[in-house]
Amino acid sequence: MEIENKQERTVIHLEIDGKHYYFGSIANLCEYFDKDVIGISYGSLRNYGLSADNPYQNKRCIIRKGVLLAKATNRGRKAE
Repeated sequence: MEIENKQERTVIHLEIDGKHYYFGSIANLCEYFDKDVIGISYGSLRNYGLSADNPYQNKRCIIRKGVLLAKATNRGRKAE
């Protein structure tokens, strides 16, 4: 599988109460869900070392970090 010209974006996946939410950053997640809801503060989650191999889990939620593979585009690029 060739992925050399593809754009990669970080995705934070929150699973809570059987529902799934997707965010572009930990900060964005914490704007929508505070520590009383997800059970961990922004600072603690940043220090946790969230990665694809190291998801965060407690009795309230699961937070995973992944990569969104997007098609490469020429939109917005100037011709040389």
